Amino acid sequence: MSSFRGFFYGYFCFVSRVVARCSPLLCQRAVGASSALLGLPLLGGARRRLLASRGLSPAARCAVVGPGPCVLRRRGCGRLEAAGGGFWPARVAVVVKTTRYEFEQQRYRYAGLSEEDLKQLLALKGSNYAGLLERHRIHTKNMEHVIDSLRNERIEVRLVERREYNEETVRWADAVISAGGDGTMLLAASKVFDKFKPVIGVNTDPERSEGHLCLPARYTQSFPEALQKLYRGDFRWQWQQRIRLYLEGTGINPTPVDLHEQQLSQEQHSRAHINERFQDQRSDISGPHLLPVRALNEVFIGESLSSRENFKSCKPSFKFSLHRASYYEISVDDGPWEKQKSSGLNVCTGTGSKAWSYNINKVANQAVEEILKIAKKHGSLNMPLNTEVVQKVTNDFNDSLLYSPEEPKMFFSIQEPIVNRVLSSSRQRGFSSKVRVRSRCWDACMVVDGGTSFEFNDGAIASIMIDTEDALCTVLLEE
Repeated sequence: MSSFRGFFYGYFCFVSRVVARCSPLLCQRAVGASSALLGLPLLGGARRRLLASRGLSPAARCAVVGPGPCVLRRRGCGRLEAAGGGFWPARVAVVVKTTRYEFEQQRYRYAGLSEEDLKQLLALKGSNYAGLLERHRIHTKNMEHVIDSLRNERIEVRLVERREYNEETVRWADAVISAGGDGTMLLAASKVFDKFKPVIGVNTDPERSEGHLCLPARYTQSFPEALQKLYRGDFRWQWQQRIRLYLEGTGINPTPVDLHEQQLSQEQHSRAHINERFQDQRSDISGPHLLPVRALNEVFIGESLSSRENFKSCKPSFKFSLHRASYYEISVDDGPWEKQKSSGLNVCTGTGSKAWSYNINKVANQAVEEILKIAKKHGSLNMPLNTEVVQKVTNDFNDSLLYSPEEPKMFFSIQEPIVNRVLSSSRQRGFSSKVRVRSRCWDACMVVDGGTSFEFNDGAIASIMIDTEDALCTVLLEE
């Protein structure tokens, strides 16, 4: 019986290769059917071909093994396979972060500062030059380890920095790897719109960076092990849902400003939006316009980068600050519009529910304990209060704020809403499938994943929703 199954599987692989030469479309159909056989053990010649393929390039490995665990594309074999199948990318783009040390060097390059000058300048700012240099070296060492591991597997690698990363690089690659932290992972994901193109994060400084979006920290210095798991299919694909945005209204400007690139102050940020508006003819669009970004973590809407505006008084060189609240109207799941004044609006995905959104909404033990004491005082609580009970209630509430990255729903949070006889806030937070926001702001922005900003002033309307076709393909490896 086993020999028959081995013969059948080998025969099917042979037919798939013949069909592949005739039609790429028929090849994909044939290999899709072969995924049903992945539960079969690799017997006879199939096993020998797999063992013989070690050390070959991904393209050559496909030719030896056949299309069982690897689906052919027009180039190489970096196509996704069903659960249990391996993934062998032929081309990988590695997006690297700019370290703080590199940033400071670039920042003062125009002044022609020497290393000693930079060291003294950083000391005046209270920064540790030696510490920044050490973190830079750690990042560089781990980044080179990732690149060397890929090249040792005969994988073609293209190393790109933030400024060089573009859609052409994404089209070239079978997979994208971010070498940095969560911010670099968000950048790498921002330009990938192909649902079947994996984006994998490697935390190059796990001692200083949390790396929620990256592979477990142990793979930072043992990346070949991660590659072998990819080849064997010893992992799980995860499609993390992302938010898409439509912008409409009067005088809208769909051109984004890259906040990471510009590192702008509030005044510079506003000026950048004004410049983009005059340079881009599309600013006259009034109908719904799909913005060229997807949010993996969250979308924030509110008055400019700073919530405070400086005003000059009648006295020379004296300024005072006046808080400016964000004024807008909101509709949740096509419900009625409700006027809001608050510090801003945050809408997150399941991935982002562990990030900013969680820290906005989580409660502390002290707050829970005080509320429970008041409830007990009014006779509404008949149970002893102790540290264990308070901790359990706190944990249960905070855990309710988290949900799976693969769930196609959003969680919105109205930050510090102003409630009075004119303004109300019936729901300050909650799950939703669609959120619409009409701006009544003067100098507001809609910021995607903390890195891309769109002007969002009076008259603009944003529709925020999730489409499963926008999901980002990532990899889950066990620690």
